[in-house]
Amino acid sequence: LFTMASSDIQVKKLEKPSSGQAFELILSPRSKESVPEFPLSPPKKDLSLEEIQKKLEAAEERRKSHEAEVLKQLAEKGEPEKEVLQKAIEDNFSKMAEEKLTHKMEANKENREAQMAAKHIEEVR
Repeated sequence: LFTMASSDIQVKKLEKPSSGQAFELILSPRSKESVPEFPLSPPKKDLSLEEIQKKLEAAEERRKSHEAEVLKQLAEKGEPEKEVLQKAIEDNFSKMAEEKLTHKMEANKENREAQMAAKHIEEVR
């Protein structure tokens, strides 16, 4: 950003258009003496080996805490999945037990009918 004095700017009013006001700003050419108000990059300070080591350790701690947080979230997400799997296993077990019981009842009914038919044949003879 460059600062400019008000003498560097000329304002020229144009003919009034129907929509409002119009101005033309004429800026004087930038002088070689104008210096940026803010330097492009901050001054670098020399870091000692100790400071670098502290920064590396702090970064490692942040990485570990982030990793722990991610693992915690994954574990929390995994709980509902485990519950869903457990429920599916229980439902499957219930269905299998019901099918087995139904099959057994049908077999008993067929055996009973066969026995009744055999008894009836014996009585008829």
